[in-house]
Amino acid sequence: MTTAEGIATGEQVHMLPAKREKIEKSRVMIRWWLYFVCALILAMVVVGGATRLTESGLSITEWKPIHGVIPPLSEAEWEEELEKYRQIPEYQLINKGMSLEEFKFIFWWEWAHRLLGRFIGVAFFVPMVAFWAAGRIEPWLKPRLLVGLALGGLQGFVGWWMVASGLVDRVDVSQYRLATHLTLALVIFAYLYWIARRLAPLNAPEPSEQGSLRLLGQVVLGLVFLQIFLGGLVAGLNAGLTFNTWPYMDGQIIPGGLLVMQPVWLNFFENVMTVQFQHRMTAYLLVLAGLVLTYLTFKIATRSELRRSAAHVGAFIGLQAVFGILTLVWHVPLSMALVHQGFAVIVLAACVDYLAKIKGAYPIRT
Repeated sequence: MTTAEGIATGEQVHMLPAKREKIEKSRVMIRWWLYFVCALILAMVVVGGATRLTESGLSITEWKPIHGVIPPLSEAEWEEELEKYRQIPEYQLINKGMSLEEFKFIFWWEWAHRLLGRFIGVAFFVPMVAFWAAGRIEPWLKPRLLVGLALGGLQGFVGWWMVASGLVDRVDVSQYRLATHLTLALVIFAYLYWIARRLAPLNAPEPSEQGSLRLLGQVVLGLVFLQIFLGGLVAGLNAGLTFNTWPYMDGQIIPGGLLVMQPVWLNFFENVMTVQFQHRMTAYLLVLAGLVLTYLTFKIATRSELRRSAAHVGAFIGLQAVFGILTLVWHVPLSMALVHQGFAVIVLAACVDYLAKIKGAYPIRT
């Protein structure tokens, strides 16, 4: 070996620990940045729920991604916004005669919802560019973050697509589009939280956890996403304002009238009774699945952190079911409804965390 080769080899040996240390420090920063973005998405889900429950979502009738940041600043501008609102069916059929002060109330909810969405975009894009320019993003992570950015852009489009459905021939937005908008927000949350959790220094997974526990965790996660979509349908149809008793529904466990619409498939999306019933049944199934996951994890897994994560999944699902029942029987008060919607994100986070611990941390490639 020549002297030059010896020097090069020696430099590589000394560079590896330094490079690894930089990667580990970068992962800490990126992880907490993604946690922050996820926290903003949680806030967005809650504000979006408030926007829906206060029926504020159609108060801004135009999509101005840049100019829309600035709210009306004069009385004339407020009157102009109200005049635009007067042109849509919701005003003409439900809110005719609404005063300017009443309009301002619903306007501010929708404006805050859109502003928070813009802020999330900035909070994701600007740090990503900074980390990228500083060489702190590992090559394999770059396309994953770009996917996250693309999903955020898609969510902005879906949000307007949802609002547009309520501006002509309807007095509210399409429940299909609302459920899609809500579900996509939670997909983005889960995607970013999955990356963040696996950037953490997790303990190595064990072979015994890779079979039934991993599959069951995936099933529970899938059920959570299904329940979120069904919850979006409930919100879109205001189905929570009907059949406000539990455990009976219309005086029965399985009420009549579930399949009165033709074709039959319409009942699962447009029949208020069926939409609420399927949301209830999926909740029961989720509670059962959460209990099974917790039981089998404690039986099979030896790692305390995975057992603790399973306990969180089971407990959070059960608590969310309680929140759902209280929201229903109390006739959907704003505070309880927002707790129920926001806590769905916590349940989702617990499921993602469970699967991340089974999968383990992303390997560091030096």
